[in-house]
Amino acid sequence: MSNISVSAGGLIDLHVHSFISDGSKSPRELMELVKQRKMAGFALTDHDLINGLDEAEAAARELGVRFLPGIELTLNFRSRRIHVVAYGFDRESYAFKNLYRMIRANKERGMEEVVNFVRSQGVDLTVDEVRSSMTSPAFDVYAIMRCITRRFPDSKVMPLWDKYIYAALSYLGLDIDISPKVAIQAIHKAGGVLSLTHFHKRIGLQGLSRKEQEESIAALAELGMDGMEKYYPSYTADDQEFAAAVIEKFKLMPTGGTDYHGDNRADTDIGTGIRNNLAIPVEILDGVEARIAQVRSNL
Repeated sequence: MSNISVSAGGLIDLHVHSFISDGSKSPRELMELVKQRKMAGFALTDHDLINGLDEAEAAARELGVRFLPGIELTLNFRSRRIHVVAYGFDRESYAFKNLYRMIRANKERGMEEVVNFVRSQGVDLTVDEVRSSMTSPAFDVYAIMRCITRRFPDSKVMPLWDKYIYAALSYLGLDIDISPKVAIQAIHKAGGVLSLTHFHKRIGLQGLSRKEQEESIAALAELGMDGMEKYYPSYTADDQEFAAAVIEKFKLMPTGGTDYHGDNRADTDIGTGIRNNLAIPVEILDGVEARIAQVRSNL
């Protein structure tokens, strides 16, 4: 586990994206921002990608930032998509490498067809342009999305995502994701832990009753899901109360973060959320690291 320690106290952010997936800043720029803000800890959790972790770890060592490597995974749970963040896994383990191969095969399949679909919807886009704009070796939807946002600089990202990327994946039958059982088993074997993110969103448990949401979280916990986000910037007061209650009821590891995307989600700031509505204590990071140590002790 590659963590860099600093003095106790301060705030943390355990849900952050770089331009390796769909953020606007490089991993190093994020580290410099965390250092500037005097935050106590930070996790990089790009979508289904680990390409930024080496750069982030190197910058963390140089700048003295307490850092937790992570990834945000998209899973297929009961015919809906959910996001979970995984922390502290051994990237060199067979279990993680095998899982990652499956994920990347799903995420990079059919991308030329996605480009063709986007072009059929009136966006002048080519495969060569997407390849030339890639910020990692992955030719995936995030590389395509970066090109789309350049065409619509004044538009919000999520409506563009729904109109072009989500529509393309659905139309082409490419919205294929692994199951929670597969992800949980692999991440645990790799010495890491997992936490359910933004349960209240469409990529989550949105649309279910509270009773149904609780039953779904109980099922994930039964499969071995370690935690759930207790802190998230767009939670309502009722969402917060519900999250806290189910975390306690099912003895889940509380986590939290801003889901920072830089300029691509300009209303949300790293560490503090939307108009300073988040203040995640460093004890949350301590708890995640303790859970990782517990998982590793059982390997």
